[in-house]
Parts: sequence; structure tokens; C-alpha cells
Amino acid sequence: MELTRSPWGRAAVAGLLAGVLLSLPWLAGCDPQRVAQLEEGVSTEVQVRQQFGDPVTITTQPDGSRVFDYPRQPEGWTNYVITIGADGKMSSLRQLLNPDNFARVQPGLDRQAVRKLLGRPAQVKRYELKNEEIWDWRFKQDGQQSKFFSVTFGADGKVLGTAIGDDPREIAGGGK
Repeated sequence: MELTRSPWGRAAVAGLLAGVLLSLPWLAGCDPQRVAQLEEGVSTEVQVRQQFGDPVTITTQPDGSRVFDYPRQPEGWTNYVITIGADGKMSSLRQLLNPDNFARVQPGLDRQAVRKLLGRPAQVKRYELKNEEIWDWRFKQDGQQSKFFSVTFGADGKVLGTAIGDDPREIAGGGK
């Protein structure tokens, strides 16, 4: 008898799957609730990790502070960076996918600068014949409508242009 064919087996598999999913920090709750639990200049690294889990990357700055990267792409609509000062306290918490940062992406900017501004993209597409690469980020416009912010890079790795469009998954009715 296979485990998933019996009612008890299906329940066990479902319970195990739910436990795994709930252990993943980006699925276990809403980011706004996590953010509300933290206070700049007060919250510690331990508290940040309790709310957000382990960062995807940690970058140590010359001043001893560390920048924690919490991308929510490709399924989410946000990318967070949290800075922990040399004193072990959270000095800043920023959601990168916002109109101000989108406006900073200008022709001539390189890939590294764009990645620093917006975090990890939801997808990267290469167009060999045009010798271009397009990076896309999903975001919520006005907190409601799911959109894509796209950056096109030329052969030299510099920004050629940007665009904002509707999230194809929302158009097809498959969005969240």
C-alpha cells in the first residue's frame, strides 16, 4: 500500500508539507507584520533573524555594518535589505521595489548598480540576436495592481532603458 493512497497517509503527507512550508520565513506570514515587529536603532540581529530568517546574502561594509538581503522574488512583490550596524542593532530596513528606486535606474547604469538598487530580479531573459538582457521585478503598484518593472541592458552591461507593464500572471488570472 502506498502512503498517499490511505486517508492516514494523505493526512501525514499533508501535515509534513504544511510544516515544511510554514518553516520557510517568506511563507510563514506577512512581511508587513514582520516589519512592524522591528524598530530601527533598537532591534537586534537576533530579532531580525527571528522575523525574517537567514538572509540570502550578507555583505560586510567597511564600517563594520552588515547588509542582509531578503529577496522575495520571483513570487513575491518586494525585496528587503536590512542593515545591522557594527553595534549589532538594526540601523535600517528598506523595501527596494518602489517608485523612487525605479526612477534612479537610468541609461548608463551598470548591472551591479541596478542590483544594489532593486535586489534580485524575478527573472532574467537573454536575447542573443539583439545582444540584450532584460531583468524583471514583480511589484505592487499602489499596493494593489501587480506589475513588472523591466530593465534592458546592452552588450556592455549598461542600462539601455526601463519599462513598467502588467504582470502577465495577473492578466491570465493566475496571479495572487
